[in-house]
Amino acid sequence: MAYYPVFLLSLLVVVATLHGIHAVEYIVTNNAGSSAGGIRFTNEIGVEYSREALTSATDFIWSIFQQNTDADRKDVQQVTLIIENGEGVAFTNLNNNEIHVNANYLGDYSGDVKREFRGVIYHEMAHVWQWFGDQNTPGGLTEGIADFVRLKADLAPSHWVQPGQGDRWDQGYDVTARFLDYCNSLRDGFVAELNKKMRTGYSADFFVELLGKTVDQLWSDYKAQYGN
Repeated sequence: MAYYPVFLLSLLVVVATLHGIHAVEYIVTNNAGSSAGGIRFTNEIGVEYSREALTSATDFIWSIFQQNTDADRKDVQQVTLIIENGEGVAFTNLNNNEIHVNANYLGDYSGDVKREFRGVIYHEMAHVWQWFGDQNTPGGLTEGIADFVRLKADLAPSHWVQPGQGDRWDQGYDVTARFLDYCNSLRDGFVAELNKKMRTGYSADFFVELLGKTVDQLWSDYKAQYGN
């Protein structure tokens, strides 16, 4: 049973968005109540913007991953976005395709909160649609692919590392995203092809198969290109 008190302690919107014959239902719930982040979400972001961001992120990710048909994608019928008072920035529970965004992070964010929120949504939605190599893909690569999506959507925040920075190719997040962008420049669609290969498993040899070099060689070339 759902309750809708005056102060919007819980706000629930359900939308079904059609993509060809594939319908994805998006549920947006604000459980942050009257906290600073909950109020900021309501006043500066809102459910309608969240719904649009989820829809746009899905379309963009399907394009980036070249998931043009239902057969190319996971069978995801519903994605739930929950705004709540927690820790960190956000996380995705893949058991039920729930994206949890920390309202405290939104409340404390000092820049363009709508753009930052959108970037977080694109990252987390990438987790919904990407393949995980039967749970064998390195975590750093998984997070790097999600941030690659955010990068290609022109939603990278200013605090990200610059191209060529970082200590390891699988360091994750922005470091790995920048490296994947370099790899993608060597072969257009590389990240999409890599993701497709990871549908049933993972091997570092995928880099050799797609780019003709080991991932360590590619990392060395990448660092050399930027003088690092």
